[in-house]
Amino acid sequence: MLCKALSRTASVAKLPQRVQRGFTLRCYASAAAPPKHYILEYSYVPDILEKRQPYRADHLAAAKAKADAGKLLLGGAFGEKPDGALFIFKDITNKEIEDFVAADPYIKAGLVVKWAIKPYTVVVP
Repeated sequence: MLCKALSRTASVAKLPQRVQRGFTLRCYASAAAPPKHYILEYSYVPDILEKRQPYRADHLAAAKAKADAGKLLLGGAFGEKPDGALFIFKDITNKEIEDFVAADPYIKAGLVVKWAIKPYTVVVP
């Protein structure tokens, strides 16, 4: 919602009579609230490439399901020899991401040593 405050310092002569007496707040509803984004960051065990194979298909299927639902925009490992991964979620709650993490086969198998969910503010789409 966009709000504009008008006070006595504004050009009072141009304001309606009811506003001239004091202070008012005008609000304009926006078409829609901006989407809420989150980053999920994983830190992997040092030998992730050797250990992930039995869990990879289910890990990728869970990520694909979130992507198909429009909740996951991007996801993937980083580093030439991957030492972590990054997921960017949109229009999802923190609880939904926590549930995603709890169900992730990589988490259950101990392949992720640390993870964090962070709000992400998009400034350049």
